[in-house]
Formats: sequence, C-alpha cells, structure tokens
Amino acid sequence: RRGRAQDPYKGGAARRTHIKARARTGPSLRCSRRYARSPGSAEELCDPSDVEHRYLSVGEALYYVPFFQRSTEESQKQNLTWTRRTRDKEEDVPTEENQSLYSRGNAFFLFSAEPNDSGSYTATGYSPSGEQFVYCAEIEVLKVNDEKLLYGKIENSDQNKRIECPEPIIFTCKQLRGDFSWRNGSKSITDQHGSELRITAAGEADEGVYTCVCSWTHGGVEYKSLGSTRLQLGEGTQHRDPEIIFPTNKQQFAEKGVGIKLNCSIACGSNVDQNDCRANWHRDGVLLSQVPGYIQTIETVPEDRARNTIFKAVLTIDKVSAEDFNVVFVCKGAGRFQSVNATLTLKRRESVIPLVVGGVCALFLCVFAAALVKWFAIDIVLFFRPCFQFSRCNKDGRMFDAYVVYQTQSEDKVAEVALTQFIAQILPSVLEEKCGYRLFIHGRDDTPGEDRLELVEGRMKQSRRLMVILPPGSGPESESAVSLQPPVIGGYDWQVGLHHALLQREMSVILVQLGDVGPRGYSHLPAGLQHLILKSAPVRWREEAPGAASGSSRFWKRVRYLMPATPAKRCPPSAVIEPWRAPAGLPGLMRNGACAKREAPTQCFFF
Repeated sequence: RRGRAQDPYKGGAARRTHIKARARTGPSLRCSRRYARSPGSAEELCDPSDVEHRYLSVGEALYYVPFFQRSTEESQKQNLTWTRRTRDKEEDVPTEENQSLYSRGNAFFLFSAEPNDSGSYTATGYSPSGEQFVYCAEIEVLKVNDEKLLYGKIENSDQNKRIECPEPIIFTCKQLRGDFSWRNGSKSITDQHGSELRITAAGEADEGVYTCVCSWTHGGVEYKSLGSTRLQLGEGTQHRDPEIIFPTNKQQFAEKGVGIKLNCSIACGSNVDQNDCRANWHRDGVLLSQVPGYIQTIETVPEDRARNTIFKAVLTIDKVSAEDFNVVFVCKGAGRFQSVNATLTLKRRESVIPLVVGGVCALFLCVFAAALVKWFAIDIVLFFRPCFQFSRCNKDGRMFDAYVVYQTQSEDKVAEVALTQFIAQILPSVLEEKCGYRLFIHGRDDTPGEDRLELVEGRMKQSRRLMVILPPGSGPESESAVSLQPPVIGGYDWQVGLHHALLQREMSVILVQLGDVGPRGYSHLPAGLQHLILKSAPVRWREEAPGAASGSSRFWKRVRYLMPATPAKRCPPSAVIEPWRAPAGLPGLMRNGACAKREAPTQCFFF
C-alpha cells in the first residue's frame, strides 16, 4: 500500500480495505523527544516505527507537511530545517523557489519526482523554549502502475460505491487551492470534480484503479498530485464455523537454540472481519504474545480458492529452549459463534552428524574396496578360479592353450641367449609343468618333414592364445630385431598370428617383453603389432627381479590371468606326434612331441 498501516498521515484511506472501514484517529507518529540541542544526527532521533512513508510515481509533484505540523495554525507558521539523504549523498534542502526541491516554512515542495529523489527527508525545529523536534519521512519514487502506489482497496457487496480521495491529496488541494479530477485507469472521468466519486449500480465493468488527481499551480506552472484506489466487486459476508488450516500435524521438528516460527491459520468464512475471526497461540492457558521471548504477529491472508478469508497468527521463538520441548502449544481459533483449537508439540530434530559420518565412512570404505579390487584384481581372479566348476574339456576343441612366437635370429648374442633361456626353460617350467597349460613353441614342437605353411596354419588354428615374446632391447640400434621378411625364421608365424588376431579375431594376444625396451621403443615393429601394443601393454619380464622365477611373482600372475581359465584338453593317443629334431636356435632342447606323455597338474594353486 502507498501508506503504511501505522501512518496516520494517510488517515482512513491508508487503512481502507473495505468501504466501511473506520478512519484512524489520534496521532501515532511523532519523534517528540525533547533536547536542548541535537545530541546526534536526525536519523538517530527517529524510531523506525515513527517514520512516515510516501510513495510517488515518476513525474508526480509532492507538497509535504509533517502530520503534527498540520494540527494548529501556530504549527503551520513554524519554520523547519529539512535535509535529504539519498543513496549517493546527504544535503540540505534549499530554500530558493527556483529549485526542483525546496522548503518553505514547515513544508517542502518536490516538483516532477524522479527515482534519484528517493531517500530519507528529515526536518528539525525548535520550540520557543529551545526544545528540539524532529520529523522523519521516507520518500520512494516508483514506476507508474506499481502496486505500492495504491492507497487501499475497496471491496464489498454494496451495490452503490463511494470512493474517497486519499487524505494527503485532499490536504494538498486544500492548502494549495487545487482542483480535483478523476481517472479510471488512463481514461478521464468527466463531470467529477469533487473529493469523492460515487458509482451507482456498480458492475464488473466498473472494476479497476481509480486515481484522484489534484492539479495545483506554483510559480505559474501546473503540477499534479495523485492518489489511487482499487475498486473490486465483492460478495456479501458469509460466516461459517471456524476451521483450522494450520497446524495440520501434532508435532513439528525443531533444534535447541535455533529460532522457529509456528503458524496458526483459521478460516471462518468469506469477507469476514477480523473481529469475527481470531487466531492466537496459547501455552498453559496464557496468551504467548504476553510472554517474553515469544513474538506473535497477526496477518490476514487473501481469500483462497474456496473464497475463505484466512487469519493467521505467526508465533516466532527466537531460540528454542529445553522447556519448549516439554510443553504443549495450543492454536486457538475463535469464530463468530464457535471456537476450535489444535495442539502442537516440538520434537527434537535428530542430528545429521551421525548420518554424515556414516556416509563418509561408507564412501571411504567403498573407495578403499574399489582400490583394493583394482590393485588385487588379478589375485582375486586367480584365487577364485579353482572354485568354479570349469569343464575339464574345453568346448572349442583346440589342443593348445597358446602358440608362442619369437625372434629366432638376432645380432645381439646376449639378447639371443636370454631369449633362448626364457623360451626353453623358464616359460615351459611354469606354464606347462606347474600350471598344466599346453604350449606350442615355434622351433620346439615342429614336426620334421611337415610342410611349414600347413604346420603354422594348423597349429595356429588349434591354439587359444597367441603369445608374442619380444626380446630385450627391441630395436635399439639394429633393424634385424623383429621382421616380417620371409628370410627371417619365424616371419610367417608373425604374419599368420597377426592375421588371426587382428582380422579374424579368433584368438587373444599375450605380449611379453623380456627386459627393457630399447631407446627406439616399438617404432620398428610392424604396424599391426604396434596396434596390439597400444591396446594392451606388454607384460615385462625382469630376470633380475626378486622371485622372478617363482610362479607367485607379479609377472606370472599376470600371464596366468591372460591365459585361458581352464587348460586345454589332453590330446588323445592318436594325436601324439613323433619326436622332433631340435632347431639350431634352441640347442639341447630335446623333448617328445606336442602331446608329451607326462603328468602335470591341470590348474595352478600357488599365489
């Protein structure tokens, strides 16, 4: 509303929510404290509840006189000193009439108000005995059609309506001898030049905002002061038995030492006056608005969809005490003929700290478990492999668990010796003798006299993995490290293996790097093999590492993890291959055929 409820300067217009509302009488605004001389600034002398509020539209003119300066002719002749404090600065109000803002006597004029004119206006005056009087006003300039500009709303069931011009506008016209006119919205109403407007047999077309315009002249220039009121057709008063809207629950959570608000809302019908519908909070039969530490405010809520006028009592508890948890709060509603009540108790809100701590611990445990699983994933898989009932006969019908290919020629004799030792001794001793896997090692398991191409094709198709052994320092200085050229022994094995792994995708690849990689890395290797290395990093074998030859080392765990879960089925007697001749590359490696008649465990159980 344009004028606050406690502002008597607006008179009845500021409080008029119904046309029959009674005008407020008696002064309630005055900073009447008396001082021999000012002990401080004017703002310090005015209580916030004593400040008058005025709202202006852009371009409107204001003639302002403090309320208590209008009561007697003697007061009207008294001179006041005005100061203005805006957002940017504080200044004295000039007394020259050629200014857009100037003071004269006990009043000040503001012509064509602008938003930057919003601020605090303070007047000081002295009585003949030297006592100081202070008046404070808050002026706010708003855009046209802002709801704050309305002085009130007329809403009742009367057929004939009477709209009064707001009292500040009447006072301005009386003092400055102005003329009245009326507008409905932006449309002027002709033949209406009094301080009140009457509408006979009002209908829906008459609803809207009515503006009382006071036109007055100063210094030969015409100015206008405005006061607007909204007219809304209402229905007749309907009384019903009071109904408690809130509280709906008998308990409400609260925390000790924290403020809380309790809502008691009562509906008694439509268009009901507050004298016929009351809401209050009680405790032990005592009205809580009279108890220290409790603040109760009464509000009127606009009608809801059911056309109910709701009266609400809001109880504010600054700090909930231990005593508040042991008492019963009673929401009492009194209608015109009946009373109702509802009880409410406060319940301690459970602390969220245990939940937060529990959640953090659970999250930590999950992260820790995930880290453990990630770090020991291979160990976990190898540990549980024997527990599952895998078939002893692999259903794919393949005879070998892995086809091993490697470089058979090298200019580096040290690397060749390390490769020969790994292929001939270390690899078979762990995977074949301890774990029961069946390997086809190029050079060791060749059949004398058999066509090489057919041998490689056949054994490759009978293998479930392709194990590629990369020699130490692959490609540091020599171009003969690993080649696909036919003259190099094992070159065709590489071609067939990469074809099965990359194009036909019939077998997985296990890459084993012996020792360190040379300074050139793997750039000299075939593109297909480089692609496999990018997809899966090689498992690095370090002979000098502690426990490297042990089947429980990290290296062998990773190799066993990449190998099939169940070793290949033993070959039937008809598939036994005749003894073979050891190649020149693997001297002294004399064994029986690929399906040697020796017993070996079918699974590894060491970790």
